[in-house]
Amino acid sequence: MKKQGRRVEHIEVRGDMTVDELVREFGKSGVFSAGRVAEACDIFYEMVSHKGVTKYLGLAGALVPCGMRQIITDLIQDRMVDVLVTTGANMVHDMIEAFGAAHYKGSATVDDSELCRLKIDRIYDVFLHEKDFIKYDELFVKMLEDIPSRQMSIREFLYEIGKRIEDPNSILRTAAEKKVPIFCPAVADSAIGLDVWRFMSKHNPNLFVDAFADLNDFMNIVQKAKRNGAILLGGGVPKNFILQAMITVKRGGYDYAVQITMDRPEPGGLSGATLEEAKSWGKVKGGARAVQVIGDASVIFPLMVAAVRERLAKAKR
Repeated sequence: MKKQGRRVEHIEVRGDMTVDELVREFGKSGVFSAGRVAEACDIFYEMVSHKGVTKYLGLAGALVPCGMRQIITDLIQDRMVDVLVTTGANMVHDMIEAFGAAHYKGSATVDDSELCRLKIDRIYDVFLHEKDFIKYDELFVKMLEDIPSRQMSIREFLYEIGKRIEDPNSILRTAAEKKVPIFCPAVADSAIGLDVWRFMSKHNPNLFVDAFADLNDFMNIVQKAKRNGAILLGGGVPKNFILQAMITVKRGGYDYAVQITMDRPEPGGLSGATLEEAKSWGKVKGGARAVQVIGDASVIFPLMVAAVRERLAKAKR
């Protein structure tokens, strides 16, 4: 058999090493998840350090409830993200914290009927008190009363919400301040959608959010960019919304792509679909720098961000 590739070097771990030094040790190995995490960091660093790359972040799964809110806010603050595409649920939980509530460490092995009696909602091992959801509903409706009655896109609607949030650590507020667009194509599939529906039914039928209006804005961003790079945390609607643009604008696909997912490709769902499969659709370029990491985004993405920030700091010095 013909000899293939380079020799696998063994990972060295020291007590005084930095995050990026550990990631570079992963790269010396270059195989399994360690090698893919190292490659993901290299791709992310190239995306944020090279001019002319428009950076898209797809946010799926319960990443705000699990403690990643500040990471996303800081990335937007530092313009390491140019476009955010998210589920409605993550923005709901951003507002819950912005309104003074919190998420709590609970347990995945618990009597859920008892939690229901105690009015505690569970997201795997994260607990959220029902009273905090009620508080969110009340404050969000007051916010809706202040938003002008006109037709607007989902992006414009989320911008109006962000302008009215006081918490400086809020994703929505920071995006509004930095003029980073937030797209949320399935916003109706969240408490935001339910609250807006109730508000329109009882108070103001003239608040009209057009789900299709975002497409023009998003396609223009993709078309005008010199190069496009996507970081996809999970899959679902945010992943598809980001990738599908390439089919329409005929740019030949994304130049950079990193996906972190726990899903499998065999059922045919998009969340587990590989980036190689995306090349068949023209969503990712054949020669793109792309890697798929199978793992928990709540572990892998903070590691990536820490490593890349360390490299950026060193480059600046």
